[in-house]
Amino acid sequence: MAKAVKIYTTYYCGYCRMAKQLLESRKVAFEEIDVSDDDATREWLVTATGRRTVPQIFIGEEPIGGYEELVALDRSGRLATHLEG
Repeated sequence: MAKAVKIYTTYYCGYCRMAKQLLESRKVAFEEIDVSDDDATREWLVTATGRRTVPQIFIGEEPIGGYEELVALDRSGRLATHLEG
């Protein structure tokens, strides 16, 4: 069984859209959490990841970073490995 993927986004974020498109193109199911108007969750993200930007992507419980890190995992062929349960 594949690990759950969560992507924290805002509605106005271009990198968020590109990350979701990449996941969809790889047929990776994900849960999107829109934090546009959710200050509490955004603060939790900063604590959990050390980053203030979106998207923030989690595979299982592991924060992998944002769009650029997702692309790097995909290009290296390691995205599929990370998704394995």
